Amino acid sequence: MHGVENKFVSGAVKLFYRKLIFIGMKSVQFSFLAILLSCIHLFAQPKASDSYTLFKPDRVFDGQQMHAGWWVLIKGNHIEAAGEPASISVPASTKIIELKGMTLMPGLIEGHSHLFLHPYNETSWNDQVLTESRAERTARAVIHAKETLMAGFTTVRDLGTEGAAYDDVGLKKTIEKGIIPGPRMLVATRAIIATGSYGPKSEVAETVFPQGAEETDGLDGISHTVRSQIGHGADVVKIYVDYRWGLDDVAAPTFTEEEIKTAVQVAKSSGRTIAVHSGTEEGMRRAIAAGVTTIEHGDGGTPELFKLMREKGIALCPTISATEAISTYHGWRKGVDPEPAGVKRKHYIFAEALKAGVTICMGGDVGVFPHGDNAREMVLMTEYGMKPIDVLRSATSVNAAVFGLNNLGNIKAGYLADLVAVTGNPTEDIKLVKQVKMVIKDGVIYKR
Repeated sequence: MHGVENKFVSGAVKLFYRKLIFIGMKSVQFSFLAILLSCIHLFAQPKASDSYTLFKPDRVFDGQQMHAGWWVLIKGNHIEAAGEPASISVPASTKIIELKGMTLMPGLIEGHSHLFLHPYNETSWNDQVLTESRAERTARAVIHAKETLMAGFTTVRDLGTEGAAYDDVGLKKTIEKGIIPGPRMLVATRAIIATGSYGPKSEVAETVFPQGAEETDGLDGISHTVRSQIGHGADVVKIYVDYRWGLDDVAAPTFTEEEIKTAVQVAKSSGRTIAVHSGTEEGMRRAIAAGVTTIEHGDGGTPELFKLMREKGIALCPTISATEAISTYHGWRKGVDPEPAGVKRKHYIFAEALKAGVTICMGGDVGVFPHGDNAREMVLMTEYGMKPIDVLRSATSVNAAVFGLNNLGNIKAGYLADLVAVTGNPTEDIKLVKQVKMVIKDGVIYKR
């Protein structure tokens, strides 16, 4: 490599001096930049956007259906063609990658993550917010971002930094600049809570703690906060419409229906989606009436509410993994002990949502459990009654549609080249989505 570089420098210098003699010393300063650029042009390599790569897997899941024997051709950072081999014109200079025994899929989309959190059995949520510096939390988030990408999740919807201010915006920009590896990010920045409803809290009333989200109240207040977070870089507005602030710490609604409607109106006027944390029946009822985009957790769901969600096109992100993880942190041994009430409730609401035909987003609330194990949610969705192919759709084309990602989640000509290859056929065994062999984001191979 150094020999090539030296040859380039030598040739450039010779050309420079030839032109220098020709133009004369008086115009040296004026011509230097033009001469240097012309030398560089002579030795320029073809742009990445001009290069082709052809993938030959055993099968392709295109975001909708599984296709045996399909090929996928990418050019630069986008998909040029996908389909039967006879339908694809392959340029002579194309690089060919054989994926024997594998399934090629769209890059997976994590619907509910917190890259600035790590598992609660390592450090409690309160201690992460109160005792870990922003520098530490950002350093952890950098590692979490890489682990997420290597697990085949090329996009995440990150729903709140939980006390780390707007640092998710900085992380997103750092990834976009290519400084660190990580997934595409849709960020919610601080998220929104009603004053007095969230944490951390102290038994000493006079103690003032930093909060895990931004407090606000009233129609003017919530309108201002939504606009402020959007101004600081939020792609999605996250609102806690209920939380454990009722008597005896029982979960109860926080914002009024009118406050939620105001937030939705402001967010939607800017083209943003609205995700709401809700675990109560009344909180869900208010959020549905307000016309939010997604309901996270949804543990207060009833057949009536799920019917309304389907009618209004509101999706559910059930976060099964978080419920099971927290139960294990409290001592539950899955497969040995009876199911805790929270796990039983999650089985019920998931079954009722499926029965009602609610759109289901794949999102596990990762951060409560380890980053890089995002596919845990996909395995549990199947275990809780969803067909494997529907789980694959949920993690690709469905999430893309709900989140407004118009050029992701499918393998189609013109879409961005975010792809993942896994061993075997995950429609036969969903656990195979954890056997990631190749990860491509924006046409760049990050894992092979």
